[in-house]
Amino acid sequence: MIYLDNAATSYPKPESVYEAVANAMREECGNPGRSGHRLSLAAGRIVQDTRVMCARLFNAATPDSIVFTANATAALNIGIKGIVKPGDHVITSSLEHNSVSRPLKHLEETGVAVTKLPTDLRDGLKTEDIEKAVRPETKLMVCSHVSNVTGTVNDIKSIGTFCRENGITFLVDAAQSAGCRPIDVKDMCIDLLAFAGHKGPLGPQGTGGLYIKPGLEMSTIIEGGTGSNSESLSQPETIPERFEAGTLNTPGLAGLAAGVWFILNVGINEIGQHEAMLVNRLVEGIECIEGTKVIGPGCGKNRAGTVSVQFENTTAADAAPMMDAGFNIAVRGGLHCAADAHRSIGTLKSGGTVRISPSYFNTTEDIDHCLSALKAITAGL
Repeated sequence: MIYLDNAATSYPKPESVYEAVANAMREECGNPGRSGHRLSLAAGRIVQDTRVMCARLFNAATPDSIVFTANATAALNIGIKGIVKPGDHVITSSLEHNSVSRPLKHLEETGVAVTKLPTDLRDGLKTEDIEKAVRPETKLMVCSHVSNVTGTVNDIKSIGTFCRENGITFLVDAAQSAGCRPIDVKDMCIDLLAFAGHKGPLGPQGTGGLYIKPGLEMSTIIEGGTGSNSESLSQPETIPERFEAGTLNTPGLAGLAAGVWFILNVGINEIGQHEAMLVNRLVEGIECIEGTKVIGPGCGKNRAGTVSVQFENTTAADAAPMMDAGFNIAVRGGLHCAADAHRSIGTLKSGGTVRISPSYFNTTEDIDHCLSALKAITAGL
C-alpha cells in the first residue's frame, strides 16, 4: 500500500519505534513513579527521557514543562479548560479542528464568549484581525499552527508576540506541525502547545502532550493518583504531576522518545524539505488534472503537507475508497473532524474533501502513482 494519510496518523514508523515499544513491554513494564523496584524505576526513566526529547524538539526551558496525555485532543481540553472561566473571552480561527471547536462550544454554553475569525486559506490568520477582536475580558487565543484540512500555515511567532505584549494566553494546536516543522516555544512566545505523538513525532497512537510555560497558573480537569503527595487529597501544584493523574502509557512514551530521537538525528529541516518537495509535486500535478481542485495554498506557497482535493464528477466519500480498492493508496475522504474548517471552505454540506498527506517516508514515485490514480478517477475509469 502507498500510505498517504499521515495527517491522521503517521505510517510507517522508524524501526526503532517498534523496538522501543516492544522492549518497554517486555523489560520495563513497571508503573512509573509508583514503586521503588527496578521495573518501576526503569519505566520512570523512560518517561523522563521522553520529556527530555520533547523539550529538545520544542526548545522548552525544562523537561518538566512537558505534560503527557493520551492525544492532542486531551492536551487541548486541558489547555482550554484550565485557563478559561465563565465571563472570559476566547479568540480562535475559522479553520479549527473539532478538538478546539467542541470544547469552545461547550464553554459558550457556560458563559464564555468566543470569537471565530475568518482565516485566509493562503496566508492564515492576520494579526490585525486578532487585534480588532480583543476585548478587556479576552483571556485566551487558540489556533492551529497548520490546518488539518487545507494545509494553511499560521504565523505563530507574529501571533504569539502580539499575545505576549497584550497579556493574552496563547495556545497552539500543533497536531499537524510537531515533528514536521520547527517549533520554538520561547522564540514564538507560546504559552501552551498541544501535540499528537502519533503524527509528525512518529510515535505510537495513544501518545501526546501539552507544553506549559513555567509559571502559568491553570486549573485541573482531572484529579487522581500521581505517585507523589499521596497523603494529600488535593491535586499536586507542581507540573507535570498536576496534569498527569493516573498511569501513563509507558510503552507508548518509549516509542515516542524513539520517534523524536529519529527526527532530531535526521534533522527537522531535512524532513520538512522532503515533505515540501513531495507536496509541491502533488499540488502542481493536481492543478493540471481537469475536474479536480486543490482547496488551500497552491504550489510554491507557504503550505504544509496536507492537501485537500475536490472532484467535479464524484464525491469525497466515493473517491477515497476508489483510491484504496482500485489503486492501493490510503487517503482520507470526508470532513476530517473539522466542521468549522469545512464550513469555511464551503464543503460541509457536500461531504468534505479527499485529503492527501505525504510523509518523510514517501517517494516521488508514490506521488506520481497517486496523480495517475486521480486522473483515472476524474476520467471515470
